[in-house]
Amino acid sequence: MNDSNNRPPRIWLVIGDKLGDNAQVEIIGEALGLPFEVRRVLPKPQFVLGKPGFKPSLYHLDLERSDKLEPPWPDFILTIGRRPSMAALWIQEQSQGHSRIILLGRPKKWIDRFALVIVPGQYQVPQRDNVLQLNLPLMRPNEAAIDGAVARWKQRFDTLERPITGLFVGGQTKPFRFDAAAASELMQKTSRIMTQSGGTLYVSTSRRTPPEVVAALQDQLPANAILYRWKADDSENNPYLALLGLADRFIVTGDSISMMIEVARRGKPLAIFALPYQQGLVAQCRRMLARANRADGAGNSARRWAPRLFAALSRAGLGGYSRDLTAIHDFLYEQKLAVALGSAFLPGGNTAGDELQRVVGRLRQLIDSG
Repeated sequence: MNDSNNRPPRIWLVIGDKLGDNAQVEIIGEALGLPFEVRRVLPKPQFVLGKPGFKPSLYHLDLERSDKLEPPWPDFILTIGRRPSMAALWIQEQSQGHSRIILLGRPKKWIDRFALVIVPGQYQVPQRDNVLQLNLPLMRPNEAAIDGAVARWKQRFDTLERPITGLFVGGQTKPFRFDAAAASELMQKTSRIMTQSGGTLYVSTSRRTPPEVVAALQDQLPANAILYRWKADDSENNPYLALLGLADRFIVTGDSISMMIEVARRGKPLAIFALPYQQGLVAQCRRMLARANRADGAGNSARRWAPRLFAALSRAGLGGYSRDLTAIHDFLYEQKLAVALGSAFLPGGNTAGDELQRVVGRLRQLIDSG
C-alpha cells in the first residue's frame, strides 16, 4: 500500500507483556523484509492476569509504561492476544478504518474487522476468506540462548547417567485437570519408562505448576531423579534451556504448547502426557464438535456438517472460537514427531515443518493488494 510519494507501507507490531506471543509476531515482522515499528503496550496490574472486557479501547493499559500510540497511524497492524488486539482495534477506529489488522491467534469477536486472522492449530475458527489456518504455532526455540545454557551446564550434565529424560511440567488449563491425582498418574507412567531404560530423570516445573502437583512429583520421584521447582527471577538455576540442548528425550505435559513445540522443532524424541479432562456436558460437547470440525475440514467426511454447524454457532455467539490443545497432540502424532506417554519413544531426528513462508506469502499478497 503505497501513497503518492511511493513510500513503503507503515507497519506496526502491537505487542504486549507475553514474551512467547511477542516472539511470534516479531518472527513474522522480520521475515516480511519490510520496515516496521514496535509498539509495546503493557496492561494495568489488575489486567496482567485478569481479563479485560473485550472492546476497542486502551482502558486496560498502563499508558505511562506503554509506547505512545499516536498519528501518523499505520497502514497495517500485526498483533496477538486479547490486550494488544484491543489496542489495535482502537487504533483502527482512530484511523477511521484505514489501519488494517493482521491478528495472530483467535479473535475474541468481530472477525470481520480483521484483514487476516492467522490461526494456529489449537484454535477452532470457521473457514473464511480472511482466515489462514496453520498446523502449529510459529514459536520456536531460542537457539542462541540454548547454546549459552549448554556451555554453562555441560559439566554438570556430563556427570549424569544417560539417557537423560527431561520432564517438562506445565499446569492446569481449561478444559484439563491437573491435580495431585493426575501428577501421580504422570509419575507412575514415567517411572515405568525409567525402570525399563535406566538413566536420569530431570524434572522441571513451570510458573503454572500447582503446589499440590509439585508435592506429588516430589513424593514419587524415582531414584536419582532431579526436581527443579520453578522460581521467579531464577534464570541461572533454571535448567529448562540446558535440558533442551543436552537431554536425550523428553516427556511434556500436554497443556504446554510452547514446550511441546520447542522440543519438536529440535527433533528430539518426545512423549506427551495428555492431562485428563474436566467433567461437564458443555465441555464434552465442545470437544466433540471441535474434533468433528477438524475431521471434516481435512476432507474426512462427505457431508461436511461440522464446519457449517460450527460457523453457525459462532455467528450466533454460542460456539465462540474455542481452543482444542489435542489438535496439536494429534498433529505431532500424525507427523511422527511425538508419541503418547506409555508408547515407545520414536528415534527423533525429524523436525516440525515451518509454515512461516506461507504466512509471509499471504501477508505480501494482502499488502500488495492495497
